[in-house]
Amino acid sequence: MVAPVPRPRLIGCDFTSAPSARKPIVHAVGRLVEGGDGGWRVVLDGLERFASLAHWSVALEQPGPWVGGFDLPFGLPRALVQSLGWPTAWQACMAHYATLSRAQIRATFAAYCAARPAGAKLAHRATDGPAGSSPSMKWINPPVAFMLHAGVPRLLAAGVALPGLHEPPGGSDRVALEAYPGLLARSVLGQRSYKSDERARQTPERFIARKDLLHALEAGSAPLLAVQGLRLHLSPAQHEALVDDPRGDALDAVLCLLQAAWACVQHEAGHPCWGLPPFDPLEGWIVTAGASVAVRPADGSGHTPGTRRAARTAPR
Repeated sequence: MVAPVPRPRLIGCDFTSAPSARKPIVHAVGRLVEGGDGGWRVVLDGLERFASLAHWSVALEQPGPWVGGFDLPFGLPRALVQSLGWPTAWQACMAHYATLSRAQIRATFAAYCAARPAGAKLAHRATDGPAGSSPSMKWINPPVAFMLHAGVPRLLAAGVALPGLHEPPGGSDRVALEAYPGLLARSVLGQRSYKSDERARQTPERFIARKDLLHALEAGSAPLLAVQGLRLHLSPAQHEALVDDPRGDALDAVLCLLQAAWACVQHEAGHPCWGLPPFDPLEGWIVTAGASVAVRPADGSGHTPGTRRAARTAPR
């Protein structure tokens, strides 16, 4: 009798390009459990914090299988890359980007913006529209360009698979997907803010928003969860800790965990690329962006994490 393939551990990563003891990188670690009602429970097993990029890099090398949603961009806008004359193959582009200092990135992107007309200073990726995400070339508020610069080379060095972008030689049972917690949060809260790093903005209204958001996640009523029958399972202590965190870092990690769980359900249903649609293989795509209904391919068989059974083509 063939032993069942173990279901991968789930990780949600709230990332910062300059981690410290005061503001570390946060991992929400959990698992997907079949519910008695035919749906799925996403059980939060715990939180891990990393005060340096070096410690985070070690965590990426932990044995699989695991699937993670990482809150950092995995690619740059094609229009930007072509304008700068950088390589348009993703791995070569990332290798070039990794050689630059943050000062060089800032100067290069600022010069690009200065030469562009008002209202079109920043180049966007195709995923930014449906995700509502910041352009990955932004170097301030938020500095996502530096998050890409700090995060993607370390994912590659750890031998992690990035579906649709990079497959390590021989494959990998550690899979990283680009996540964006704001996408899932906005599907519940609309434009209501639920967190702030500034003490003066850590208001009762944001506290109530966190309560409302967690209620929807635990009830499985968040639109992106409802179509897959997913709901978050927390202990009372975990629920209270997430509500009481005004910065929202751990809550953001949990939101990324749920996006990874969504992708895992898509994968188990036989989707060739973890629920990601066809996308530009230079830019990347945010998991669940543009998703409104469950995807159930005719071929319901699974496959090895990180591998691709269908050829990927750029949409432009």
